[in-house]
Amino acid sequence: MSIKIISVAGARPNFMKIAPLMAAFGARSEIEPMLVHTGQHYDEKMSDLFFRQLGIPQPDVNLGIGSGSHAVQTAEIMKAFEQVVLAEKPDVVLVVGDVNSTIACGLVAVKLGIKLVHVEAGLRSGDRAMPEELNRILTDSISDMLFCTEIAGVENLRREGVIDERVFFVGNVMIDTLLKNREKAQASTIMDDLGLAQGSFATMTIHRPSNVDNTETFSRLLDAIEKIQAELPIICPMHPRTRNNLPKLGLQERIEGMKNLRLLEPVGYLDFLKLNANARVCLTDSGGLQEETTVLRVPCITMRENTERPSTCEVGTNQLVGTDPVAILAAWEKVKAGEYDNREIPELWDGRAAERIAEILASAN
Repeated sequence: MSIKIISVAGARPNFMKIAPLMAAFGARSEIEPMLVHTGQHYDEKMSDLFFRQLGIPQPDVNLGIGSGSHAVQTAEIMKAFEQVVLAEKPDVVLVVGDVNSTIACGLVAVKLGIKLVHVEAGLRSGDRAMPEELNRILTDSISDMLFCTEIAGVENLRREGVIDERVFFVGNVMIDTLLKNREKAQASTIMDDLGLAQGSFATMTIHRPSNVDNTETFSRLLDAIEKIQAELPIICPMHPRTRNNLPKLGLQERIEGMKNLRLLEPVGYLDFLKLNANARVCLTDSGGLQEETTVLRVPCITMRENTERPSTCEVGTNQLVGTDPVAILAAWEKVKAGEYDNREIPELWDGRAAERIAEILASAN
């Protein structure tokens, strides 16, 4: 007897996590997979590009929700996804990560009595001001099966009272995607297009509301960025939130004055993987980039006060430095001194996490 699994993707970070899962499910006769795209982040060009590059099958259903406040977006996803679940009657709903789609679809599943699976469970930053942290905590609290990327996640869930039988340490599905596509990314022409040589530039992503919605914090980050870009070109695909905030916060002119800070439109997965794999350092406030750079063995400077991915600091190349320009520049000096090279890769980040998840779900049926 087969098990019908609806997997949910809502935003671009989800696509890299869903891709290996859909491949692993499709390879097993015991699993009937179905993919729902909520459209939480929907840019037709970028979504189509990610799906094509990562080999993700076209969604069986696209809810087309679009942007909105947290409350509006969550409510609209719940209303639309409930109709899908009622019509399809899955055995399992699988959600990944920590976006609004994750908790919205999770709530629908459990209220309809459907088993809920959370992939990338147990991650905690300790900062409840982050919307993602609330989504993680709430999703984990209602999930029937919790798949963890690192040991810290298992320990967090145990501390929160989740019974061991529901928790599985399987590794990191996003690293499955990175390892599968690393060779393919080398064919990208983006470095030639931008006139870049290996190790001669930095990459940067900055989008977290706590960093880019506040003039004082953003300005402090720019104090450090201004000095680093004077020594090394910085390549920065701009998040729409960040780009929209620059004129509102009165920072557009300052950014444009940084001649070595090269602002790009968002780029595809393979192009950005090529850039990060060849960068001297990555500056970020993202979660996933902390993990990817650890596997790529590229130094990462994380401009946040906390991280939900502590293994990247414990064994990886990641330095968690906050938003103080003095600390950011001190981390840059360490990078230049080569102090963050040749680190380890966390346990089970071996490209087989999705296979382990598929095996567990198939055998649990």
